[in-house]
Amino acid sequence: MRGPVTWWRGKSTPAKVETYTRWSFHFFVAIEIATVGLPALGQVEPGLAGRLVLMVCVHGGVCAVTAARALDWTRGRREQPVRMLWTLGGVTAAVAVAAVWIGEHGPGGDEVDTATGGLFATVLVVGAGVMTLGVRRRRRASTVVAGFAAGSGLVAFALGVPAPAALLTVVTVLIGAGLLAFTSAFSVWLLNTVYELDEARETRARLAVAEERLRFGRDLHDVMGRNLAVIALKSELAVQLARRGRPEAVEQMIEVQRIAQESQREVRDVVRGYREADLGAELAGAQGVLTAAGIRCEVSGETAGLPAEVQSALGWVVREATTNVLRHGDAGRCTVALSVTEERVVLTVENDGARATGGGGGSGLAGLRERLTAVDGELEAGSAGDDRFRVTATVPLPTVRTVSEVTS
Repeated sequence: MRGPVTWWRGKSTPAKVETYTRWSFHFFVAIEIATVGLPALGQVEPGLAGRLVLMVCVHGGVCAVTAARALDWTRGRREQPVRMLWTLGGVTAAVAVAAVWIGEHGPGGDEVDTATGGLFATVLVVGAGVMTLGVRRRRRASTVVAGFAAGSGLVAFALGVPAPAALLTVVTVLIGAGLLAFTSAFSVWLLNTVYELDEARETRARLAVAEERLRFGRDLHDVMGRNLAVIALKSELAVQLARRGRPEAVEQMIEVQRIAQESQREVRDVVRGYREADLGAELAGAQGVLTAAGIRCEVSGETAGLPAEVQSALGWVVREATTNVLRHGDAGRCTVALSVTEERVVLTVENDGARATGGGGGSGLAGLRERLTAVDGELEAGSAGDDRFRVTATVPLPTVRTVSEVTS
């Protein structure tokens, strides 16, 4: 059974920020009910208290639904909730007018005035702040706040509230709604920024793959372009000579065969160079890429003296593990350690913030196991406790070597 901690750690950073933002506005609703509705139960007579609590609960529920739909609209998951915004405005106005009317024409007493006055100001502040989630431009948000503040003064004055008290109400609503509107705008900006940064990281990873494919294509073009042109030219010449019965046609076809064999060898060299990874270069590249992505990376170990085939296999482990950290994890720190003993070399890549960095059965890790099998190596990948993920590659060494481990 998944607990709250596991559920939270399983979310990406943007999903965590979105969840936090949503529940922050639900928390504002809870504060509204706790600070205005519940105290009324002990301040006024039960019948009136029940009506006040019902009003604030209805208003809080409409605020919660509006906030959720407005955030969905902000993320592009639904259309702008215009009807919910108008509904919230209407419910807010109705509750505010009812609170002022009860305070002025209902049962007298300081307790009733305090309860209804607090309800009046709070519903206007929370209502205006939540409504600003459903608009994009600052001018419109400012208009909503100013409109609620001005409306509070007009309603209060029209229902018999003295002018100084009505003016104080306007100032209170203006400041409170303005602060909550600023919080709403900042929350939306932060949420959108986090999602954009996450999309940029995904784009960067895809561009890195595309750039490598283009490099490989350019290398093949450089190798094959000229040779294929020569083969085509000499084949055409051989055809013309053969039609005329000239013996030079055989020589041209022999030359075509030689060029074709040379091209085949050159293509194998290109592919071999593409598939072989230099371990030192991969370690330096991993550190640079992770650091650029805001992930603190520590690399330790010395690659000097390792056989080329071992470096190539381990280089691919570093490359694949780094890609997984960038694309699937939510890491803040990554360590890459290379340990060389007399009998074997062990490469360990460990990162925190793991949520989907490869469960050990992905195609990437399966490909690494195949590469390591070619050098009698083994690969282990899995959780290392808490939210850490560890990839360990072990390759035996054919000759005796001294222990070498230097921190860089």
